[in-house]
Amino acid sequence: MSSIWRGSISYNKYTQIAARALRQSLQETQRVAAEKRGATILRYQKWENGVGGQQVLLNAEEKKA
Repeated sequence: MSSIWRGSISYNKYTQIAARALRQSLQETQRVAAEKRGATILRYQKWENGVGGQQVLLNAEEKKA
């Protein structure tokens, strides 16, 4: 039975669907707080000779909004 869903979606997609369903079932105040925790800021940093360079935000426009 468990191998049926593995053929069509990945485990990551499965957990995203389950998390979305859980958040949508919460009351309004709890749902808003859960959605804020779910937002992530992506950034990367290039390292050379053991020293980290400047961090670059990948979704900087979302942070400004």
